[in-house]
Amino acid sequence: MNTHPVEAASSSDIFSSAFLVGNVGAPFIIGLAVGYFAKKMLRIALFLGGAIMVLLFIAEYYDVIDITDQKLQHVASAATEVAKNSGGFLVDRLTRITSKGVSGAGGFFVGFKAG
Repeated sequence: MNTHPVEAASSSDIFSSAFLVGNVGAPFIIGLAVGYFAKKMLRIALFLGGAIMVLLFIAEYYDVIDITDQKLQHVASAATEVAKNSGGFLVDRLTRITSKGVSGAGGFFVGFKAG
């Protein structure tokens, strides 16, 4: 005879709190934290990139360096590709936390929006 009917029901019941916390809640919180962090790091990277661009424009104005528009466009497109690849890597990794992967990726997008 089963002495723990509640535990047996919670392992097979998809609406039990044990199942939901382990398979939906925790991956969502992990995704939320990663998304929030990614957004903050993106803002810092954009701030630093903008500061570097302003310094380069100032150096060009005083004839210290020469910057062409083609070089600027090449660097911007390379930076965009790096950002796309790193964002895709994070979402791919978060989808492997659970079998469905929806809650981790959903948490990432919510955290990214909130950040």
